[in-house]
Amino acid sequence: MDAAGSQVADECAQYAGQYQNGFITTQGGNLLCSKIIHLITNNQVKSQVSKVLHECELRMYKSVAFPAIGTGQAGQSSAKVADEMLDAVVEFARQNTVQHLQTMKIVIFQTHMLTDFYESMKKREDSGSSTKESWVVSMFKCKEQSLEKKKFMILKKKVDLVTFQICGESQEKVDATESWIKDLILKEQFENTISDEAIESFDETQIAILEDLQRRKQVTIQLLDKLSPPQIKISGISRDVCSVSLEVQEMVQQIKSTEEEQSKAELLYNLVEWRYPRSNGSFVAFDKLTNMQLEHAKTVKKLHLNVKIKNKNFKVDLNTLKATDDQGKTINLQRVMKDEGK
Repeated sequence: MDAAGSQVADECAQYAGQYQNGFITTQGGNLLCSKIIHLITNNQVKSQVSKVLHECELRMYKSVAFPAIGTGQAGQSSAKVADEMLDAVVEFARQNTVQHLQTMKIVIFQTHMLTDFYESMKKREDSGSSTKESWVVSMFKCKEQSLEKKKFMILKKKVDLVTFQICGESQEKVDATESWIKDLILKEQFENTISDEAIESFDETQIAILEDLQRRKQVTIQLLDKLSPPQIKISGISRDVCSVSLEVQEMVQQIKSTEEEQSKAELLYNLVEWRYPRSNGSFVAFDKLTNMQLEHAKTVKKLHLNVKIKNKNFKVDLNTLKATDDQGKTINLQRVMKDEGK
């Protein structure tokens, strides 16, 4: 609600007590959507999803996005919620009267829930889905592919052996010296653990960086990716543990920022699409990140933005929607607002 802004909160207050069918509809506010459907909490997830889908079809909306309903404060099992939500979607998709609603997404913020939704979807695929249901199955194909591509990441164990040979006049003095050395080592040792869901997205690039840090610094790094949330444990000399921890935190933040940017770009792409011309005169859409950069630049009233089209540099005039390359060749761009059922 905070992200949507005060306008949406005011609308909710205005319509409080006037809801029908267990929900109220407001404007999208600051969110990248045209409408927000607010559900009145109950444990009937399948019924709620069905009502929202029929409402979207009735209002001729093209797309709708759901959270994993009931898995927050309501405390419902994500496996149960997945089954109920997808049951509702499949039943809706089977209806021959569906004409307008084309895209339904379930947005899942907690990584461990993905498996439950994937397994629920997989059951439907394995049981043999009709052509009408195939669009639902395709939404989860990316999860299957990511599971196949994801490799088990493991850091090479670092072992640095140091041998002390202690000679003394008596066993007592040798023992005292050994104890003194151990105390010195322990005083210099430190351990830090970083926990974050983004660690699960670490790939070969991040693993290579961790291995390089482990080689260059006096630390041992453990990747505990089976925990929830995943953890990276860094132990070694205090100063190196601190510096390596900062670098790991920067890596985590970069991944989170990238995922956030991709999510924003995906949402914006559902509202507006920037296009450039092909040689045959037809138009093709920019990639989603460039699409977001162009739209943001126009929104904040920038005059120009530099973009790449087919690996060539172009300067876009955001008022005339013309793009000019380094040789002075100019092409016309298109900015198309997508119909969200307004």
